[in-house]
Amino acid sequence: MTRVIAITNQKGGVGKTTTAVNLAAQLAGPKCRVVLVDLDPQGNATSSLGIDKEALSHTLYDVLVSGAGASEIVLPTNVKNLFVLPTNSRLAQAEVDLVALERREFRLQGALAPVDAEVVIIDCPPSLSLLTINALTAATDVLIPVQSEYFALEGLGQLLQTVQAVKQGLNPRLEILGIVLTMFNKRMVLAEQVQAEVAQHFGDKLFKTVVPRNVRLAEAPSYGRTIFEHDKWSKGARAYKHLADEVAKRLA
Repeated sequence: MTRVIAITNQKGGVGKTTTAVNLAAQLAGPKCRVVLVDLDPQGNATSSLGIDKEALSHTLYDVLVSGAGASEIVLPTNVKNLFVLPTNSRLAQAEVDLVALERREFRLQGALAPVDAEVVIIDCPPSLSLLTINALTAATDVLIPVQSEYFALEGLGQLLQTVQAVKQGLNPRLEILGIVLTMFNKRMVLAEQVQAEVAQHFGDKLFKTVVPRNVRLAEAPSYGRTIFEHDKWSKGARAYKHLADEVAKRLA
């Protein structure tokens, strides 16, 4: 069975795209074909993999709204066995166009059904929108990046309520895979306080790996590279390697 992981948090700037891109790159390998679905109209996951999003003739919009086949639009990347279902700003129009369609919450689920992959990772937009509902309806698992800051848990309750509502009404197989702390600065007492608070609330759902604040992680997308292509010895690369190991064990 293909495992479909929705990486989501309605707060922006928490490391969703960085996590989606680098987790997908590390999981991809000889025995694991991975497809990264860029469901954010900003298209940052697409450009992070070195693809000119504005030059695309067909994107995820055509899959969701026009019924184009996802397998025809999926593109290869520089990482072996990693593919991307690309997006550009046109996807923002899908929020309006999907409303009039039948079974609008299931458009992505239907589109991904024939996709050949062991793992599909969905980079969700920073909102609890119809696009995010599509992701949760299509997913088997939810991974939530949480920034190590004062307002880390703000809005997380609403997200968990949405996940539960989707599980009860649309997708009974949906489960929370885990929560990962991002942009972690171990020199700040606040970061450790946030870690303790998240651990208290979510127990073993919190991944042991924390993703540090790392300049090399921030640089990599501007070169159209994953962190493993940009600087495989950096702290950021080591963190995502460890996170991928944890994710693989939980998926197994």
